[in-house]
Amino acid sequence: MRALIVEKAGDGSTSAEVQEIGEERLPDGDVTVAVEYSTLNYKDGLCVGPGGGLVKTYPHVPGIDFAGTVEASDDPRYSPGDKVVLTGWHVGERHWGGYAEKARVKADWLVPLPEGITTRQAMAVGTAGFTAMLAVMALEDHALTPEKGEVLVTGAAGGVGSVATAILGHLGYKVAAVTGRPEQEGYLKGLGAARIVPRDELSEPVKRPLETETWAGCVDAVGGTMLARVLGQMNYRASVAAVGLAGGAQLNATVIPFLLRGVNLLGIDSVLRPYDDRVRAWGRIATDLPMDKLEAMIEPAALADLPDLGAAILKGQVRGRVVVDVTA
Repeated sequence: MRALIVEKAGDGSTSAEVQEIGEERLPDGDVTVAVEYSTLNYKDGLCVGPGGGLVKTYPHVPGIDFAGTVEASDDPRYSPGDKVVLTGWHVGERHWGGYAEKARVKADWLVPLPEGITTRQAMAVGTAGFTAMLAVMALEDHALTPEKGEVLVTGAAGGVGSVATAILGHLGYKVAAVTGRPEQEGYLKGLGAARIVPRDELSEPVKRPLETETWAGCVDAVGGTMLARVLGQMNYRASVAAVGLAGGAQLNATVIPFLLRGVNLLGIDSVLRPYDDRVRAWGRIATDLPMDKLEAMIEPAALADLPDLGAAILKGQVRGRVVVDVTA
């Protein structure tokens, strides 16, 4: 089987290359999956490259997402031929992941692929799209409806932002998409954004704890200064679903928006999400993510492309969703 193997040298440097390895090297698990597609996330860029503290042992196979067909199973929930998808559970970090033609994992980590979604489409969704759907579901659970007003999506040209924009637009929301790349306006409006908000408008530090009420909801993939600024612009009792920290992990804000406007800050975790939530989210993806819009996000890749793409995503140079054909 072919796999992208990351090695670590004595000086701490890492290197990644596609190698032929024996299936006996796969880690322990209940289910062996013939992987068809994987994808590329920010974490994958770290794991393919410097490690970022995520990878504990080397040699290592990254790939935090994969979709494919069950080849062998010791668990009665899965049989050979079943189509499955995996996201999270520290696969691709602590446990060998999807950048290989086969993967062996615990049955509890898998989700049956919903009807109507191919393995390729599932990886165009991946952790980024799964997280985006969890964010939309959280906002809806906190009373967001299209009639409430504009919904802000920060980091809109990235993986999470792209899928969130497409889902919200499909559901009838008026989406304001934030990006620092003006050339992405056509792409974002094609996904369903009603208007573009230049990143510079929200990148200055908070000057006043409350500004004019502007947003009925927000999917925030940026964090840092931008999140602090957005909190002061939310409508009364509106919610922000926080999904990322591309702009930094620090939150230099006050509690005033929470106390005077009842704003909700909702943390979205996708790694250890319970099984029932995963099934619900993938079911919603099957019905509420327009597949034609999904296709527009896809950048195809092969295993050999991943070292360069991993470096690019760490620099913010990847748009939409990279779909890796591990058999190519």
